[in-house]
Amino acid sequence: MNLIVDSNIIFTFFWKSGLARELFYKFNIFSPEFALIELKKYEKEIIEKSSISKEEFTYLKNELCNLITFVPLEEYSSFLQKAKDICSDFKDIDFFALALKLNYPIWSNNIVFKKQNNILIFNSKEIIELLL
Repeated sequence: MNLIVDSNIIFTFFWKSGLARELFYKFNIFSPEFALIELKKYEKEIIEKSSISKEEFTYLKNELCNLITFVPLEEYSSFLQKAKDICSDFKDIDFFALALKLNYPIWSNNIVFKKQNNILIFNSKEIIELLL
């Protein structure tokens, strides 16, 4: 199954006891390149909250980059306007535009994502249920 994953789900990949990391290996995962900028922006916070070292972060980030296909803005930019019509939060528009371009559901725990009917949204619990 193919999924678009939002930044907050990507951040859970760094949790030591997180089930999310295992789930990344079970799907074909895509995300806008914008998510890499978010990862860099919140690197220190992720290291602190997940209690990992800088070296562990770098190792896991490299592993993550092998698991996720990060899609450049140019490949989905023609869907940004339609995404703006669907998504009210500017920082999430890229995820919706990519989902529209690829016609894949989004994996996100953001409950606001489900307040639209254009794109299928799965939270982590639903992703786990899909595998059962």
